[in-house]
Amino acid sequence: MKQTTIVTACRAHAPAMAAIHAGAFPPGARWNAEAFAAQLALPGVFGLIHPEGGFALARVAADEAEILTLAVIPATRRQGLGRALLSAAMARARAAGARRMVLEVSAGNIPARALYAASGFAAAGRRQRYYEDGSDALILAVML
Repeated sequence: MKQTTIVTACRAHAPAMAAIHAGAFPPGARWNAEAFAAQLALPGVFGLIHPEGGFALARVAADEAEILTLAVIPATRRQGLGRALLSAAMARARAAGARRMVLEVSAGNIPARALYAASGFAAAGRRQRYYEDGSDALILAVML
């Protein structure tokens, strides 16, 4: 996996992002292409996509950024793609003036939690029974 192949996503990438999301998340949590296109059209929202099957979608508002979703297809996991996408999103948010980044992750998603912890994210809150499967959402934050 090469860091240099991460590109800025545009609305034309929405179908590819939806396909990656469908491969990475359970049916009730999947976003469709229209949702990605709509998000990418909003002020402050940016996407980063890698052709090997991963993307990050984030937004910056004032001095705070949020990872809206980050997905890597199962076939390319554990090869550094998620870490590269997260790092690129953090750098882009920092360059846009964000001083803090937040995200939500399922308490049961141990691999994602490990990725975020390795990038400096720490617990900032919890939403009880937030996800469709009844799992809690952990709110994580890191200073940029």
